Amino acid sequence: AGAPIRAVVGSYGVDPEIWGGYYVVQGSPIQSPRDLIGKKVAVNTVGAHQEFALKEYLLRNGLTQDEIKQVMLVSLPPLNVEQALRQGQVDVSVLTSIYRDVAVERGGLRLLFSDLELFGPFTAGTYVLRTDFIERHPKAARRFVEGVGKALDWSRDTPREQAQQRFSEIIARRKRNENAALVKYWRSYGVAGRHGRIEAKDFQIWIDWMVRSKELQADQLALSGIFTNQLNVVP
Repeated sequence: AGAPIRAVVGSYGVDPEIWGGYYVVQGSPIQSPRDLIGKKVAVNTVGAHQEFALKEYLLRNGLTQDEIKQVMLVSLPPLNVEQALRQGQVDVSVLTSIYRDVAVERGGLRLLFSDLELFGPFTAGTYVLRTDFIERHPKAARRFVEGVGKALDWSRDTPREQAQQRFSEIIARRKRNENAALVKYWRSYGVAGRHGRIEAKDFQIWIDWMVRSKELQADQLALSGIFTNQLNVVP
């Protein structure tokens, strides 16, 4: 859209520990991609990761664009998608991270497919900075990227139980009346690159999809104008 921003460091992603699952209730007649025609799928927002993965799944399994348009997307807050699924308000819900683990623990759900199955591990989202901020405050920009990168590396290299203990301590120390009970479900941030470095493939996957769906023309976007690793010096 021409926004004056650059992606500078990874923020979240998909790996064997954290991924998005497309779930139906046990006993649902939905067994295959074609069964989704005419059904409602709850996603966190339209035009983003969860819609992209769903459409990629349908395309890979032979559905036409006209058939894919018949799969209805319902935008719901992640906090509500499990309830909507169990109450029959939607036919499929996308469950990720803590929401997925808690829902699966309750039972009664069946996994249809996951974004990990489709794409394997990759960095799916990034922190961005305005380009004029980077120009005016290069030291602050580098320190931000450095801090995020160190935190990501620490979370990857530290035993899970130790990381969870640190999170609980932070929550208690900042005194925001937060519930730390869900810390036990934390597994990973999913960022693929060491120190949060961004790879061309992390964006190319989206560009290819948008070209295929005719939202972009081939070669319309240059990767060099989307992200930069110049602020990210891996120690």
